[in-house]
Amino acid sequence: MVKITPFKAVRPQRARAGLVASRPYGEYNEAEMRARLDYNPYSFLHILNPAYKFQHTISGTQKFQLIKNRYLEFKEEDTFIQDEKPCFYVYKMETRDLYCCGIIAAASAEDYKNDIIRKHEETIASREELFKEYVKTVGFNTEPVLLTYENKPEIQQILEKIMLRNPEYEFATRQRETHYLWKVENEAEIAQIQQFFAKMNSIYIADGHHRCASSFLLSKESAENNENHTGKESYNHFLSYFIPEEHLKIYQFRRLITDLNGFSKEDFLIRLDEHFRIENRKLDAYTPEQKHQFKMYLDGEFYSLFLRKTSMHFTNTLSRLDSQILYERILAPILGIKDLRKDKRISYIPGKKDILEMKKLVDSGEFAVGFGMMPVSISEIKQIADEGLTMPPKSTYIEPKLRSGLTIYEF
Repeated sequence: MVKITPFKAVRPQRARAGLVASRPYGEYNEAEMRARLDYNPYSFLHILNPAYKFQHTISGTQKFQLIKNRYLEFKEEDTFIQDEKPCFYVYKMETRDLYCCGIIAAASAEDYKNDIIRKHEETIASREELFKEYVKTVGFNTEPVLLTYENKPEIQQILEKIMLRNPEYEFATRQRETHYLWKVENEAEIAQIQQFFAKMNSIYIADGHHRCASSFLLSKESAENNENHTGKESYNHFLSYFIPEEHLKIYQFRRLITDLNGFSKEDFLIRLDEHFRIENRKLDAYTPEQKHQFKMYLDGEFYSLFLRKTSMHFTNTLSRLDSQILYERILAPILGIKDLRKDKRISYIPGKKDILEMKKLVDSGEFAVGFGMMPVSISEIKQIADEGLTMPPKSTYIEPKLRSGLTIYEF
């Protein structure tokens, strides 16, 4: 059974919600970041970039402590308030090409330990430890783990009923997004939602594997250091956004490689010919239309790569995955990239970005070749997780990406 728990969110006052909420930190370029920090005193970016007021660059534990200080200032100034009762929060976002509606709540670290919350990507131990220390120092979590479940009409019905009420928040952004949030504090509705999730055997991480793993590490450490541990403490849970599968939008990550590992262009194409049927598309930015087809940009021209039937030797779901095929047939044996997590010769850009971004980076000489593929499907994600396997890094870029600062979970 899946456990979903209400919590007392720390959140912006209604009138300031649109001003506080910020996009994921990494989405801002330097100019955008400066503009937000200079002209919006309520932006959550002031908390995430606390040294800006000192015009100084800091990192590590010193930065973590300053983040905590800025957060406490927002609370002291009543920019943030905290709900008196544990609640669920129904959150809806609409954009030109995305609609999502789900429940912000606390997920169970025990469910993660027991593989009820299932993962499909590997995590890096050093990043897990870093994130754990970050949350431990700042004392709060504002970026929900994205958890997805099979579409359930009964859950959708209760959400539709809740959304007939006036929302707690409703605001639009310059990115043409509209955000809505409803507070659910009725105990009968909370219990009903919990009962629906209790009938599920498993739920899947769509995005946030490191946040999930670090939250589990923190809960384990905190329990070991607490002689009076009961299992009900806030550290036993972590902030999550529970969303039906049909509301996810999954993109690929394109791969960019700095060099051809000593091969000439002609020799590289000959090596590819062993496993792929190659077609030169010239300046036609070919888009793969089915699995096991790949896009390649090399020396000013696009190519389509079709995996030969003689090379389709699959043993499990992972071996059928296009990102794994690319690794096993091209990146490792030909380009010499064995460690996808540490090799600095490979970079990734989200497939949501225009293909001209990949073309520009290769044309500039910064990279020698770029690859694209079909996005992974939700069924592949679930099969990988169910089989206890993990995808290569950067196999999926998944939306929605929620705004930071709207519902904060304190430890």
